[in-house]
Amino acid sequence: MPTTKTLPTPVDPHEFIAGVAHPQRRADALVLMEMMESVTGHPGTMWGPSIIGSDSYHYRYDSGHEGDAAMIGFSPRASSLSLYGLTNAPRAPELLEKLGKSRRGASCLYVNKLADVDIDALRKLMEHGYQHMKKEHGST
Repeated sequence: MPTTKTLPTPVDPHEFIAGVAHPQRRADALVLMEMMESVTGHPGTMWGPSIIGSDSYHYRYDSGHEGDAAMIGFSPRASSLSLYGLTNAPRAPELLEKLGKSRRGASCLYVNKLADVDIDALRKLMEHGYQHMKKEHGST
């Protein structure tokens, strides 16, 4: 059975963000963490070495593999900000149209910098993504 590699760690997300080399990405990460914590009411937690998540849920696949994951989260990667848990809510397509310059991956949203997007649309994506995840999975 495979083991989950992305687990919560005791690392302070602020310390991780302080170590982000790109100054704009570092500043954007602080804004995202504050927004995420405001939306969820939960503090940011490091998941693995590079993802900051808020709140969590337990999952179990038909294969028997199970674990915990962040409800929503982000990572200030070298090339862009990666945001997780925002694109599957029913209103996501409508909000993504309003978001601005971004691109979607299989399960994440990529943004170069927050100045490229409509912050209100991003906050609504977070709110709807979080509520959708809570409805689908509950909290742990």
